[in-house]
Amino acid sequence: MTDTTMTDTDDLKTHLLVAIDASASLDALEAVRVDALGKQGRVTQLLKTMGALSPEERQTRGPAIHGLREAVTTAIAARKAHLEQVALDAQLASEALDMTLPADAPLAGTVHPVSQVMDELAEIFADLGFAVASGPEMETDWHNFGALNIPETHPARAMHDTFYLAGREDSDPNDRETPRVLRTHTSPVQIRTMLANKPPIRIIAPGRTYRSDSDATHTPMFHQVEGLVIDKGITLGHLKWTLETFLKAFFERDDIVLRLRPSYFPFTEPSAEVDVGYSIVKGKRVIGGDPTKGDGGWMEVLGSGMVHPKVIAACGLDPEEWQGFAFGCGIDRLAMLKYGMDDLRAFFDGDIRWLKHYGFSALDVPTLSGGVGTPA
Repeated sequence: MTDTTMTDTDDLKTHLLVAIDASASLDALEAVRVDALGKQGRVTQLLKTMGALSPEERQTRGPAIHGLREAVTTAIAARKAHLEQVALDAQLASEALDMTLPADAPLAGTVHPVSQVMDELAEIFADLGFAVASGPEMETDWHNFGALNIPETHPARAMHDTFYLAGREDSDPNDRETPRVLRTHTSPVQIRTMLANKPPIRIIAPGRTYRSDSDATHTPMFHQVEGLVIDKGITLGHLKWTLETFLKAFFERDDIVLRLRPSYFPFTEPSAEVDVGYSIVKGKRVIGGDPTKGDGGWMEVLGSGMVHPKVIAACGLDPEEWQGFAFGCGIDRLAMLKYGMDDLRAFFDGDIRWLKHYGFSALDVPTLSGGVGTPA
């Protein structure tokens, strides 16, 4: 390779790099790229001469030509990135978004009725002095059954179609550390709360529960809320007043009538099923009104009772000193009763049309002053 050829390559490199650096726009830079690296570009033409060179010439001239192409390619990429950043900065500087203005687009998302009812429950019971408690959904046998006065051979276990975790069916039922079942109710949260806190206790425990059952009014996974009060001198009168106050606030009616029927739950004694009166309005069953008039009647909505002394003792408390009441109901069922839904399975189908029909606006936060079932 002659000195003249080397000088020509260096001059071309200097010329192209200066042209690249002087490009004030992406269009100008693209013109330089085509002139240098396009099909008929000057660097491309030099590369095409490589095939006609002798091996000795290729060894001397080849590195210079390839070095020229690499330098031009790198310079073009760097200049392009710089120009794009300059253009973006200019665009951002010219645009402004006032974050204090309301959104122009309508809110597309909707709150699921179960989430809405959970918020309503929390609002109502917070006003009554209750805290919200939670616990694991994979539970030990002891927390789910044993501590609730449901021993291994107790017939009450037949009332719960339990999902056992794989390989855990034969584990020690008194093991308080190893999860064995998917909880069949949220009552284990009551046990964990009494173990971790000193009375007085006032909590509700909303959450998911699991039982092997499925039809129009039952699903394998459903939502339940339970309430617990532990204090001194607690009576059934306190329980009835609490439930009556809760149901009046939830259904937003003052003419709610309750009826307590004797029942059986292993973790409460005495136990009572709670019925609420309903009336027929325009052919539809509506919670509230006089259940003895017209086509009215009673509907079961809750299970309740005084906490069994054995349950209190299992949590390390003296049942002679501390008493309490507990209650529980299905959140899904409450939503069905209040908002006129007739099939529980639709809650879990994931059908966006159903949610658009029954869902709530994300801004419809329930309050007692504004109404728990209406926009605040």
